[in-house]
Amino acid sequence: MTSMSTKTLPERGGTHEQGTAGSERSADRRHSGLRSTARGRQARAAWVLAGPFLALFLAFMLLPVVWSLLMGLTDTKSADLRTPLNVSFVGFDNYVRLFEDPQFFTALRNTAVFVLVALPLTLAAGLAAAVALDRGIRRFRAVFRVGFYLPVITSIVAVAVVWKTLLEPRAGLANLVLGWFGIDGPAWLADTRFALPVMIVMAIWRNLGTVMIIMLAGLQSVPQSLMEAAELDGAGPWQRFWRVTFPLLRPALLLTAVTTGIGYLQFFDEPFVMTDGGPLDSTLSATLYAYKQFGNGNYEMASAAGYVIFVLIVALTVLQFRVLRDKD
Repeated sequence: MTSMSTKTLPERGGTHEQGTAGSERSADRRHSGLRSTARGRQARAAWVLAGPFLALFLAFMLLPVVWSLLMGLTDTKSADLRTPLNVSFVGFDNYVRLFEDPQFFTALRNTAVFVLVALPLTLAAGLAAAVALDRGIRRFRAVFRVGFYLPVITSIVAVAVVWKTLLEPRAGLANLVLGWFGIDGPAWLADTRFALPVMIVMAIWRNLGTVMIIMLAGLQSVPQSLMEAAELDGAGPWQRFWRVTFPLLRPALLLTAVTTGIGYLQFFDEPFVMTDGGPLDSTLSATLYAYKQFGNGNYEMASAAGYVIFVLIVALTVLQFRVLRDKD
């Protein structure tokens, strides 16, 4: 009797273990189902929240970009744009016409001069202002920050109108001050020698604050221990800046160079408001050229010019990444 009961005990234990395992599997299936249901709800909620943005992005960003690319490859003069199936494709003929237009080369030259002069001067001035605020000017630092950054948050159109008023040949403040010293001021915006340099100075003044704020944040993140170690090694202030501080500023310098360079390649508001590209196309930018082509009904030329500007932006950005990226 004892042996029989002893033999049956493992069988009862095995049945109990099988039941426990089955209940665990059932619980796992329920939990898995609940998790999949929760993930499905989260996915639906994400699509509901992101749907309006995606719809707007598709309607007002992606489709116009694709349509503009197609327009640059078509003959819009002899086609009805409301019936895209009837549009005749001409390949790269519009780009050939674009580069055969001497006015477009003038616009590219003005844009190149603007970027090559304004960009390094903006970066240098912003870095100098940041160093001055970080190490030299201790008192009223917040006031100087606001003063430098105020032009950034001001409307560019309003700024252009104010500068145009200040540079009026007869009633402008600039020539009035020069007159106090017996200097006959020029017609700043009507002279081909001064119109573009004026806009370069204006761009530097307006974008100085952005570069200064980012560089100042980079300077304040430099570990003080590195500066103290360099000083103990006998490095002077200039050596400490170039050997310790400046290499650590590469990320900030790259950020400001890329964003400012992209903005300068697209400079439009200043010549549009102040000179309309004149005098004699001396301030005509590539974006203003594309705008005028669009206004004249040359949609295919405007689209082609826009994509040339896009290629230039990509090329400049890649070049800046290669030159300024942290090689360590």
